[in-house]
Amino acid sequence: MNLLISACLLGYCCRFDGSNNGPMEDLILLKRKYHLIPICPEQLGGLTTPRLPAERLGDRVVNSEGADITEQYDRGAKEALRLARLFGCRYAVLKSRSPSCGVGEIYDGTFTHTVVQRSGTTAELLQENGITVLDETQISQLLEDI
Repeated sequence: MNLLISACLLGYCCRFDGSNNGPMEDLILLKRKYHLIPICPEQLGGLTTPRLPAERLGDRVVNSEGADITEQYDRGAKEALRLARLFGCRYAVLKSRSPSCGVGEIYDGTFTHTVVQRSGTTAELLQENGITVLDETQISQLLEDI
């Protein structure tokens, strides 16, 4: 079974600051059960790495200088959905609190580290299209329940 996964969790240096969030400890267990399909919606949407930090602010995504980059985030989300469909992914593991990948919690757009109950653009689009989306803190659930 194929699993869509944030590339930064696999150790790819695609975070806004050019770093990564991995590799995750549960990666070996995931690889035993799934074929991993790495994605970085920000890069898929045309943003460079490194890039300025970004947060969702209402219906928009803005970077730390106030530039509206919603179009790139929407494009990246649509491309992630296209890849999920292409590879038949029913599940995705995405990076928590990301304005693109965050599941249920993201920063509020004020760049003050204030968290709100909302999902990122990609997580939201995947969920709207029937894909179960988890963040990296929920991997044990994915390994046990599925």
